[in-house]
Amino acid sequence: MRQNNIITINYMRKKLLRLSLAFLVSVMPALPMLAQIPEGYYSSLKGKKGAELKTAIHDIIKKANVLSYGSGNRKTWWGFWSTDRDERGYFIDRYSSESEWEKSTSQGAAGAGMNIEHSFPKSWWGGTTVQAYKDLYNLMPCKKEINTTKNNFPMGKVVSGDKGNGWTKVGKGDDNNMYWEPADPWKGDFARGYMYMATAYQDYNWEGKQALQILQQGAYPTLQKWAYTLYIQWAKADRPNAIEIKRNNDVAKIQGNRNPYVDFPNLMEYVWGDSTNIAFNPETTVKSSSYVNGDGGGGGSIDPDPNPDATKVNIYQATFTANDGGCKESIVSNSSPYDNIWTRGAKYGWKATAYNSSNKSNHAAEATLSLPEMDLTGYDDAKLTISQAVNFAKGNALKYLKIVVRSVDPEDGTVEISPLSDFKVIESSSWTYYDFTFDLSHYCGTKSTISFRYKSDKDICCTWEIKKATITGKKTATGIKETTTEPKDFIDFSKPYDVYSIDGRKLTPPLTNVNSIVIIRQNSKVIKMRIR
Repeated sequence: MRQNNIITINYMRKKLLRLSLAFLVSVMPALPMLAQIPEGYYSSLKGKKGAELKTAIHDIIKKANVLSYGSGNRKTWWGFWSTDRDERGYFIDRYSSESEWEKSTSQGAAGAGMNIEHSFPKSWWGGTTVQAYKDLYNLMPCKKEINTTKNNFPMGKVVSGDKGNGWTKVGKGDDNNMYWEPADPWKGDFARGYMYMATAYQDYNWEGKQALQILQQGAYPTLQKWAYTLYIQWAKADRPNAIEIKRNNDVAKIQGNRNPYVDFPNLMEYVWGDSTNIAFNPETTVKSSSYVNGDGGGGGSIDPDPNPDATKVNIYQATFTANDGGCKESIVSNSSPYDNIWTRGAKYGWKATAYNSSNKSNHAAEATLSLPEMDLTGYDDAKLTISQAVNFAKGNALKYLKIVVRSVDPEDGTVEISPLSDFKVIESSSWTYYDFTFDLSHYCGTKSTISFRYKSDKDICCTWEIKKATITGKKTATGIKETTTEPKDFIDFSKPYDVYSIDGRKLTPPLTNVNSIVIIRQNSKVIKMRIR
């Protein structure tokens, strides 16, 4: 394992070097990680649990400056322009396959053939156009056809009679009532949306058969036990990603309130789950922005991280049935009739094969699918987890399939290319997906690119499908352990760096205050320095 160099300059006594961990943790919410959350927004939640916690959340989020309903300026579709539009200009339709998404034309204009879909229909509270009817956390752009099929059914698990669109299921649950079920990539998003609605509007009077399938009257628990148990399960399996965090931030800019179940992925456990008897602390609990990379809320860990204990974070997370995850294909050789060996779709995610189904022939090919480069310089441990299915390998999968890592040492530029030694698959005659976790600790301290290498020939031409990929790591214990007055040897002030006061406030360089202690971070280096 490569270790980051830690600069140690003995300048002060040990007692000074060991700053109060409790103090540093308490000031961390002021740091950039929580820039999207107003200071003190969640402070009233501290120390509360269960029903009391849920009501405290309700008091924070119950009032929203909602847009007018419909299309036009400062109306719902105007809001969707910023909250639910991808980088290509398509409306993000969580109810339909990506191939069916509609192009947005101008801010305020409705998408062609699309409706404004309510997760909680207005019939559930008597049909009045109150705040919940216009709340963007309850509204999503949706193809008209699936909106009609979905009707006013509540969200649940569909077990039979699916009449959906091949993406969103609509059919009977195990209680013989009708439900709709989101596709796997969006289950967590909708679950956290339902949690928000059951909290923000816990004082509503719920009406009708569909509402009462999942809801009950009163401030707590509001969601029926079977419902919140299922939604917690879904939310744990599909944790907030950059898209969901960005939406939370964008809606908050419009309405002034947030979805706390997105900000705090484990909050649901304190309200309904396994931690209802434990006091919640918004200052120390895990936050979605601490483990999601990407624009719109992701960005990694607290900066700087004063915690001497390793902190587990999600470095990378992608569901390939929803998007390409930033992956790139590279063709090494190809005798097949296909331009691409690796292709992506909403049903299987990334799939590699050189088999020609039209004439049932195998072809020799080699192609790699590479994830974006991962910066592992700040980690002591890292793991890769993928959900994969392999078929037609005839017991030779490990001969033809590999996971290869290209790592670059940022200090000396040394490049290493090596296969994962613990890579394995389960070969079967079915298309069952299995989750595998592989050790990446050897590559900590480097910038690494992970590639899935597929090979085939006329004898063996298997199919390799990968639905999901997640990379988790434990942060290096940077700690604020050492103090120096001579940073010139290891901080390059001609390059970007960040400066923080000892109480967590971000300072603006240049450093002018004399005889004070500051925290400086530049790339993976974090130091405490006394300015004289």
